[in-house]
Amino acid sequence: MSAFKRRLIKNITTMKPTLSISKRSVLLSFVLCFATMLLMAQNAFTEYKGVVLDANSQKPLESVNLTVKNTNISTVTNTEGEFVLKVPVATKEGVVVFSYLGYQTREVNLEGFPSEQSRIMLSQTVTELAPVKVTGFSSAEALVRMVFQNKRKNNLDRPVLMTAFYRETIKRRNRNVSLTEAVVDLYKRSYLNRSRDIMKLNKARKVTDYRRLDTVAFKLQGGPFSTLYLDIMKYPEYIFTDETIPEYTYTFGRPTTVNDKLVYVVNFDKKHGDDFPGYSGKLYIDEKSLALTSAVYALDIRNKRKASSMLVRKKPRDVLVIPTNVAYKVNYKEKDGKWYYSYSKADLTFKVNKKHKLFNTTYSVSSEMAITDWEMTSPDKNKGLLKDRLRPSVIIADAISGFSDPDFWGPYNLIEPDKSIESAIAKIQRKLRREN
Repeated sequence: MSAFKRRLIKNITTMKPTLSISKRSVLLSFVLCFATMLLMAQNAFTEYKGVVLDANSQKPLESVNLTVKNTNISTVTNTEGEFVLKVPVATKEGVVVFSYLGYQTREVNLEGFPSEQSRIMLSQTVTELAPVKVTGFSSAEALVRMVFQNKRKNNLDRPVLMTAFYRETIKRRNRNVSLTEAVVDLYKRSYLNRSRDIMKLNKARKVTDYRRLDTVAFKLQGGPFSTLYLDIMKYPEYIFTDETIPEYTYTFGRPTTVNDKLVYVVNFDKKHGDDFPGYSGKLYIDEKSLALTSAVYALDIRNKRKASSMLVRKKPRDVLVIPTNVAYKVNYKEKDGKWYYSYSKADLTFKVNKKHKLFNTTYSVSSEMAITDWEMTSPDKNKGLLKDRLRPSVIIADAISGFSDPDFWGPYNLIEPDKSIESAIAKIQRKLRREN
């Protein structure tokens, strides 16, 4: 064999593995590319923005519920009536239902949403309750008792896996000093199960401006649990039990509507007789099913010392913390005849007096959580959550990395930030850009 042929055979032989590797590389690249495209397709969504206003006064409506019809995708408006709704591209022909207590429900086709920010007008409803409806109960207290007795029939009797958006803000006077946002996975047990729900942190970001905290490390213990425990149908021990129901007086208020359905209104207030703080507020009860649709209430803080002992877990000896406002809200939604927790919010305000300081400082804490999606699940699906679950005593650790990424949340639905929060986020992002 000539030297030329030997070199030719050698070159062809050495080329074979190279050719084979090249094919595998092309195939691997194709698979990776296809997987990436598939993942992008799964996460592809359309974002709809707007503001919900009262049709007569043009005032923004807070906590209006938005739900994509025939799905569990939802969100709520912020204090300025603004919303952002992220919908998978596959449901672009869907319908968004806007519902708010005391207002007519409105449906809007996704195809009808304008490309720019939309203005959704809701009109109030005026409903008179026939006398026979009220006399159907011996008293307003009897109606409240019926709500809790009907829990087995009205509330979810199977566990569900929920996705929720949580936001927590702390202000010193009118300046944001701490901001936390998180997406949590919530294993919501059946309302007939006395075991507590399980939460796992999915994605979170937080920043604290310690320079404005005035040497007081003001923190909210419990994180998302501070709002979850406002679900009084799941956790009645915090306000209504068989033993505590008689401690309140109940009266019928003027009825209203939600989702175009008649709703009873029951006012409640703590009876006088002991100086332990109680609550006062309103319960909104579906006229047909007698399920709780919403509750708005506040803590009686006339006894400052005892109210403070209920709310303040730990403080220095030379600091006096006085609550000046403690207000709560919880909403429920209905699907297929079963009601489930959908949104809650807590607003707390404190005056903080530090020894040897001439002036006191006001701190405001606001925390809210909205269920943005959910699916039926089974008890064995909570094993992954158990491993990394949050504890009710959690204080979410500082993490500012997310605030440099404008697309941090991706396809997750969230509560549109208020203007003051937007301003705080913008300052954080500018600071991070300067540092980088």
